[in-house]
Amino acid sequence: MPVSKAKAKNAAIAARMAALPSIPKELIDQFVTGPMTGEAVNEATAAFKKALIELPQWREQARGQWRQPAQRQERQDRSGR
Repeated sequence: MPVSKAKAKNAAIAARMAALPSIPKELIDQFVTGPMTGEAVNEATAAFKKALIELPQWREQARGQWRQPAQRQERQDRSGR
């Protein structure tokens, strides 16, 4: 018996969801302090995504490797490269 397109799509979504890493309850408790509206959930999700995207930049800044393009050029000019 053939599987309907909707059931196949739902099964694919369920498989992707099962493959996601779990988030510790302690971390969720930091974001969620009580009942949330749909808008609050979207805002928290957007903030978390933004933090994940910016994490490499923060790490570079902490190590002092991150520089503005003008600072990089000035540094290269002084070093004669």
